[in-house]
Amino acid sequence: MDHSPEIPSGAPLDIADVPAVEVVLTVAMHLMSAAAVTCGLGVDEAGAPAPRPDLAEARILITALAGLVTSAAPMIGSMHAAPLRDGLTALQRAFREASAVPDAPGMGPGEDLTGPVY
Repeated sequence: MDHSPEIPSGAPLDIADVPAVEVVLTVAMHLMSAAAVTCGLGVDEAGAPAPRPDLAEARILITALAGLVTSAAPMIGSMHAAPLRDGLTALQRAFREASAVPDAPGMGPGEDLTGPVY
């Protein structure tokens, strides 16, 4: 059963009509995408590798994502939370790999919220 509101074609979507879980997932995906790029995982339009990682920015984004995922997981359910946790873990590992001097286990971005990532 679809609980989505009926929206006329071309009409702007009112944020009040968007279920909370969709808002959380959308914000999480934006944080993941930005973190991936700042970890150096992206490519430009020509397919060339992304510029050098900006790990200071990546740390902020990954920590914010960890806070969102950790706090929202009990309310959004494991069906939605599991892929977010997997993506978060992958980003934490990518950050560790991109670091010239990796943080100690448990000290990486968001690991105070998620536990150590090896």
